[in-house]
Amino acid sequence: MSGRLRIAVQKSGRLAERSLAIVEAAGFRVIKGANELFYRVENAPIDLLRVRDDDIPTFVEDGVADFGIVGRNVLEEHGQGASVEIMPLGFGRCELRIAAPSAFDYRGPNSLRGLRIATSYPKTLARFLERVGVDAEIVAMRGAVEVAPRLKLAHVICDLVSTGATLEANALIAVETVMKSEAVLIRRPGVFDAELAQTAESIAQRFRGVSASQGAKYVMMNAPKASLAQISRILPGAGAPTVTPLVGSDDAVAVHAVCQESVFWETLEKLRGAGASAILVLPIEKMM
Repeated sequence: MSGRLRIAVQKSGRLAERSLAIVEAAGFRVIKGANELFYRVENAPIDLLRVRDDDIPTFVEDGVADFGIVGRNVLEEHGQGASVEIMPLGFGRCELRIAAPSAFDYRGPNSLRGLRIATSYPKTLARFLERVGVDAEIVAMRGAVEVAPRLKLAHVICDLVSTGATLEANALIAVETVMKSEAVLIRRPGVFDAELAQTAESIAQRFRGVSASQGAKYVMMNAPKASLAQISRILPGAGAPTVTPLVGSDDAVAVHAVCQESVFWETLEKLRGAGASAILVLPIEKMM
C-alpha cells in the first residue's frame, strides 16, 4: 500500500453509494474487487478504504487514511478536531433535530430542562445543551431512537431527520434543530510527501469541480443587446454572462452563462419575455 493515498468511505449505509459515485465522477476508475476492505483505483495511486462511517474521523485523524468522505454529523460526534474539513460535497443532507410527541408543548430549549432525551449522538447533544444552558438527562442509544418515548425510555429524542417520515410514523414532531449536516471531504493533518502531494491536490480539485457542477446548468441564448441587463438579473445564481457577437446582426448577441441554481420553466418564460430566443439549458458534468 505504500506510495498510494487512501480515501476512507462508508462501506454501507446512506452515504456509501453516493461516496463511490463522486469518486468515479472525479475521473478515478474504481476496481470493485472481492476485497471487502479495499477498492483499488486503476488510474491513480489511490485506494478506497471501506469502513463503518463512525470510524472514518478517527482513521483520518490517526493517518490510517489520508482523506475521508463522511457526514458532518458523524464528524461532529466521533471526531477529535484534528482532521481538516476541505469542502461540503452537496449530498447526504439532513438535520439533527430534537423531536417530541405531537402533544408536547414546546416553547424553546428551556422546555427540555430536566427531561430525558434519547439519542445516538450524545456528545453533539451535550454540546448543544451546554450552549443553550439547559440541564437534561441524555439517554444514549445505538438505534431505534424514535421508539424511546413510546417505551417510556425518554420524554423526547434527538435524531437525524431527512424526510420526516420516520417521525410521523411514530407520532413525533421536530421542534428544534441541533445541527445541519451533509457529506464533507476531510483530510488528515500534516503535510503530504512530495511523491503524493500532487495526487492529494488532484483529489481536492476534482472533488471541488464535481461538487460545483451538481445542479449547475449551462444556459445559452440569443438576446437583444438592449435586454442584457434585464436578462442578467433573471439568470439564477449566475455571475457575469459571456456575451459574443452574432454574425449578421448588430442588435443581438449570444449569451452564455453558468447558473448555480435551478433553472425552471418559469425562468425560461421570463427570459423569453425579455426578448431571448433559441434558449438552451444543458447539464454540466465537470467544472474546474
